[in-house]
Amino acid sequence: MSIEIRVRKLMLSGERRFELDVAFEARASRVALFGPSGAGKSLTLRAVAGLLRPDAGRIAVGNRVLYDSAAGICLPSQARRVAYLFQDYALFPHLTVAQNIAFGLRRGWRNPSRRGLPPEAARWARAFELEAILGSYPAEISGGQKQRVALARALALEPDILLLDEPFSALDAQLRARMRKELDALQRQLDVPMLLITHDPADVSALADEVFELHEGRARGVANARIA
Repeated sequence: MSIEIRVRKLMLSGERRFELDVAFEARASRVALFGPSGAGKSLTLRAVAGLLRPDAGRIAVGNRVLYDSAAGICLPSQARRVAYLFQDYALFPHLTVAQNIAFGLRRGWRNPSRRGLPPEAARWARAFELEAILGSYPAEISGGQKQRVALARALALEPDILLLDEPFSALDAQLRARMRKELDALQRQLDVPMLLITHDPADVSALADEVFELHEGRARGVANARIA
């Protein structure tokens, strides 16, 4: 599945000015945007997810156009079939693991039931070996389990693409290395393209087949996934 991202956005805050002008097309299923803080990585990811509207450009995942300024297309975030995994996983502390996984499948404001799981959620609970902790709360489980719960919740929505925002930045070095291996193994089992943003070369080496380096709001292709 191809990923086309061409976005322009001028950000103004007081006397500060930042211009995002990113354009690239990827055909690998594991793509990384690599660069330092402030390079425009998160802005690009937010544009894909529909959380930031560009001034101009085009965003397409496969044959689905999510945004095209020339054609007047701008799908709302809930219609984009995009799963966004935040840095802190954004689990609801007052909901059980089962309720967290099922949360996006229910319309309206009511929390999911504590009894049973919809088939879409149960599938990923089994796949990620979470069945033993379905009744636990986020504060009661490990960092690795939290990531798997967040992934299960995201994938239960059957997205066209999975967006990962610095997924290991809050972890210590030992846990970070273990979680990279676990996410690599999980992603290889999935038929879902992944777009990862990171400032860590180790993430790129472990998780990306195609890399674009961002610097001051611009992107350039990198020949391979090995960044020194």
